[in-house]
Amino acid sequence: MTDVPQLYRILPEVILTITGVIVMLAEPLLAKESSRKPLGWLSVLGTLAALVSSFWQLQLPAGTAFFGTVQTDAFSVFFHVVIAGIVLATLLATLDAATPDTEGLGELFALICLGAVGMMLMTSAVELLLVFIGLEISSISTYIMAGFRRKSAKGPEAALKYFLLGSFATAFTLYGIALIFGATGTTDIGKIAGLLTTSQTPILATIGVAMILIGLGFKVSAAPFQVWTPDVYEGAPAAVVALMSTAPKAAAFAVLLRVLFVAFPALHNHWQPLIWWMAALSMTIGNLGALRQQNVKRMLAYSSIAHAGYLLVAFTALSPDGIAAASFYTLSYAAMNVGIFVVLSHAGGMNDRLTLIQDYRGLAYRSPLLGATMAFFLISLIGIPFTGGFFGKFYVFASALHSGLVWLTIIGLVNSGIAAYYYLRVVATAYSKPVHSDLLDGIPRASVPLLFALLLTVAATLILGIAPGRVLALAKAGANTLSLPGATTASK
Repeated sequence: MTDVPQLYRILPEVILTITGVIVMLAEPLLAKESSRKPLGWLSVLGTLAALVSSFWQLQLPAGTAFFGTVQTDAFSVFFHVVIAGIVLATLLATLDAATPDTEGLGELFALICLGAVGMMLMTSAVELLLVFIGLEISSISTYIMAGFRRKSAKGPEAALKYFLLGSFATAFTLYGIALIFGATGTTDIGKIAGLLTTSQTPILATIGVAMILIGLGFKVSAAPFQVWTPDVYEGAPAAVVALMSTAPKAAAFAVLLRVLFVAFPALHNHWQPLIWWMAALSMTIGNLGALRQQNVKRMLAYSSIAHAGYLLVAFTALSPDGIAAASFYTLSYAAMNVGIFVVLSHAGGMNDRLTLIQDYRGLAYRSPLLGATMAFFLISLIGIPFTGGFFGKFYVFASALHSGLVWLTIIGLVNSGIAAYYYLRVVATAYSKPVHSDLLDGIPRASVPLLFALLLTVAATLILGIAPGRVLALAKAGANTLSLPGATTASK
């Protein structure tokens, strides 16, 4: 195998790091009254370069770098592309929603880019300590972004809750890593599975895996670790929530897939029941909680909890098809969820003028573009055919059924039916007879960044719903890079 320069293995991370540092250094040099939007366009260019470099990494032979801590393979590249796409749409949504008097805009662009570096490192890390470092880089950025609206009481409250609960989750993750090191003598993900077969203290490894599940369960807002989600989503700007609700989850799910299926397949009898119950609780609590919400962002927060549950169903399948289904669902959920928050960001602005579902009454008449795209993303979240959400759920539930997980599949299907009610309620409100509303009259005209963000998310959702074959093939190629020794199907 030909030698590959080590920097090529982390090229997207390097590009985003340089972009974030340049934006951070350039921001203080600009006059106080001048616009910070050029820094946003610079961030967009840097993210585009990172996205292109991620696709280019597919040409590289699979391998590791930096003393075996990072690995470039089809699996890591798939999630690099997902995260770069999310960041691109988020930056465009931020450029669209920002006004000349928006404070801290330059810092926000830098934080988005630098936070994405941590998320990408998590997806390519094959060493638990590097996973932890990537998690911290990602978390610190998102804690600050959650409190972006400093003049609103909900902004600092959201950031404080997110930080305090996130710190506890981080501690669980670090303790789990320490216990795994104590049980195996290594934090190398690829070596742990072989050492566990000869370890005399597997109980330490079992407790360590449980602690890592707690820490990452917080990041993906899976029940029973979801309590922070509604308040943080409500307090942060919609454009920031577009990132927070998808990219950190994609990175955390990638870590979970690599850790569970590469390092701990021999312990699947211990962690599979935990995942089973987390999936069932997340789907049920998320959907039942969403039924009661009148605030649209809180409703979508509970929706994200439910979708974390749908995705966890694929983890219980214990097969390459389950890994591929989880990867595909991550991409499809990211496309449609970022899209709906792009719509909310444009309609409500950085200060979220439109907070309640009833505030969107007649939106389709005031802005046919926003009404149509909102309806499209919501029906995709339901799982209607010809959308990415349909094939995402289809592959997840099919992989669970093939593994004999009939009851979990039934729970998922029932919850999908419940979710249809609250999603369609928003669609019906948007297409209801309009009433005079100063809030709706204040919706600005569509901008170029908005059109690009909607084009990106709508196209991705449509392609995943009409022609998912190529993306699924890439997801399966990534799944095949994760070995599954000793894993057997099981039912519950």
